[in-house]
Amino acid sequence: MLSSSSLSRFRKNLLAWFSQFQRDLPWRRDKDPYRVWLSEIMLQQTRVAAAIPYYLRFLERFPTVQSLAEAPPQEVLRLWAGLGYYSRARNLQKAAQEIVARHHGIFPQTEEQALALPGIGVYTAAAILSIAYEKKLAVLDGNVARVLARLDAVTGDLRSNGRWPKLQQTASTLLDPCCPGDWNQALMELGATLCTPRSPQCRLCPVAESCEARKLGLAGSIPEKRKKRDTVEIVLASLVFIDPKGRTLLLPPPKSPQKSTSRADVATLLSRMWHFPTIEVHQNAELELRQHTHKLFPALANLHFVPAPKARHAVTFHSITILPFRIYIPKLPRLASAKSLPLADLSSLPISNLTRKVALSASLPSSM
Repeated sequence: MLSSSSLSRFRKNLLAWFSQFQRDLPWRRDKDPYRVWLSEIMLQQTRVAAAIPYYLRFLERFPTVQSLAEAPPQEVLRLWAGLGYYSRARNLQKAAQEIVARHHGIFPQTEEQALALPGIGVYTAAAILSIAYEKKLAVLDGNVARVLARLDAVTGDLRSNGRWPKLQQTASTLLDPCCPGDWNQALMELGATLCTPRSPQCRLCPVAESCEARKLGLAGSIPEKRKKRDTVEIVLASLVFIDPKGRTLLLPPPKSPQKSTSRADVATLLSRMWHFPTIEVHQNAELELRQHTHKLFPALANLHFVPAPKARHAVTFHSITILPFRIYIPKLPRLASAKSLPLADLSSLPISNLTRKVALSASLPSSM
C-alpha cells in the first residue's frame, strides 16, 4: 500500500502522463453517455484500431439512443457485421430500447440501473458512469488488472484464489476521487500502451518508481498466463449457388440455435446471421452436404458440386476448416425468406466473417 504522500504523487504522475500522451480516440472527444457506452461495448474483445471505423460508421447511422432503439434489428447487425461477438450488438439495441422506455432516452446514472441493462456488467457500468458522469467507480479490466498486479507483484492466475476481488479493492483505493473518469482511462491507457503483456516499457512508465514487479525483475512474467481451453477442430461444408448473373442465395438467420449432432452449434458459429447453407462435416463433406441440400431443395436433382478453395476461421476455442462447394445453376432455387444477391457484394445483409470467407473462397479459381 502506498503512503498518503506516495499515493498523491502516484496519481499526479499518472494523470500528467495521460494528459500529455493519451491517444486521440474519437470517443474521447466528448463525454456524451451514448458515445461512451457505444465505445465501451465495441471495445469488448476488440482492438482499438479495429473498433474505430465501426464506431464512426455506427454513429453516423445511429447518432442517438432513440435512432438505435427504433432501427430494424437486421440493420443494426449489418452495421456490426465483421466486428464479431454479435450478442453485443443485439444487447446494445435491447438496452437502447429500455433506456428510451424507462429512462427518457438518457443512459442511467446509478450503478444499479446501469447493471440492469442488457450487456452491461460491473466493468462496463463503472467505465461508462465514471467517464460520462464522474461517478466514483473504479474499473478493473485486463489492462488495469495487469498494471495493478505488477505494481504489487501479484503472482499466479489473477482470476483464481480470490485475487480478482483483491485487485478490485486495490483499484478502488487508488481511484482519484477528483477525476475518476480520467483516472480510469489513464490506468487503461497505461496497460494498453506501456504496461503491455509482452515487453513492458518500464523506462517510459510514469509510475515505475511504485512498481514492485519492476524492482524484483518480474515485470515480464506478471501476470501469469492463463491456461487456454483446448482447441476444438471443426470442419464445415457450405453450399454456394451461382447463377449466370453471378447472383447467389443466402438463408435467413435461424430463429433459435440449431444444435449439431456432435461438437458444434453451427448456427452460433455462423453468428445466427444470414448465411450459405452450411453443415458440420462428420465424414464425407460432399455426401453430407448433398443430403442437406436435398432436404432444403427437394425439387433439385443431379446437381454438380464444384469444390472451391478451403478456408480457415476461428471462433473462441473453435478452429474451423470450411469446405465451400459451388453449384452453377441456370436459375436460383426458391426458398421462403431466402434472398438472392450478388456473390461479389453481400453487404446489403448482415453476415459473419465466416460467411464472408465462404463467399471469397467461392469467388476464387479451384486451382488456388
